[in-house]
Amino acid sequence: MRRKSLLERIRLFGRSAIDVLAVLGRSCLFLGHALSGRGGVGGGFQLLVKQLYSVGVLSLAIIVVSGVFIGMVLALQGYSILARYGSEQAVGQMVALTLLRELGPVVTGLLFAGRAGSALTAEIGNMKSTEQLSSLEMIGVDPLKYIVAPRLWAGFISLPLLALIFSVVGIWGGSWVAVDWLGVYEGSFWANMQNSVSFTDDVINGLIKSLVFAFVVTWIAVFQGYDCEPTSEGISRATTKTVVYASLAVLGLDFILTALMFGDF
Repeated sequence: MRRKSLLERIRLFGRSAIDVLAVLGRSCLFLGHALSGRGGVGGGFQLLVKQLYSVGVLSLAIIVVSGVFIGMVLALQGYSILARYGSEQAVGQMVALTLLRELGPVVTGLLFAGRAGSALTAEIGNMKSTEQLSSLEMIGVDPLKYIVAPRLWAGFISLPLLALIFSVVGIWGGSWVAVDWLGVYEGSFWANMQNSVSFTDDVINGLIKSLVFAFVVTWIAVFQGYDCEPTSEGISRATTKTVVYASLAVLGLDFILTALMFGDF
């Protein structure tokens, strides 16, 4: 009986591993087909601009509001800690480095997955359930290039810009709290930040992080929508999977990228 139970566990593990590899294989073929060949931007610049508005511009509100409040909280927490050591004038340095290196790309990626990623999955899943994708195939239009590719490129372009906006408004929120509320000298706030922030090590590395997050989050979102069951329950499950998988991917990739960029190996 014990041997049978062990074999059953091995069988279930093998089945799960095969299923995961099959999904990864399908998603890679899906991505390659969507971006390969002519017309990889999905049928024109107008479609791309429309998706940039839907994916990027409509996400601005949550990004700006979140960035301001997170910057304010960072300034409050940083000041309370640094003041114990008489280093409260370095709060600008702490806020800027934390946002540019870490919180800007990561929080933007998580918010993007929750807002834009779920919307992309639901939109494509709804197109599949109403047979719009099949109709495009019947008239000779590749839905991967016409529907999926513009959304992929829009996400890849939008998220890094949103991460940069998040960091900028976060620094502004932190400066407002530190200078106008807590009494940090304004010149020290900006001078310490300017002296400590490196364009190559901090700004560029944060931008690289956001580019990687943009690629992975958008890829997961459009694939889940395209691969879901064409029912309301299937779309709901796919939307949930998008948020969960994309969030886990952002956090896991953040550790790997941080180790490569800032871990002295």
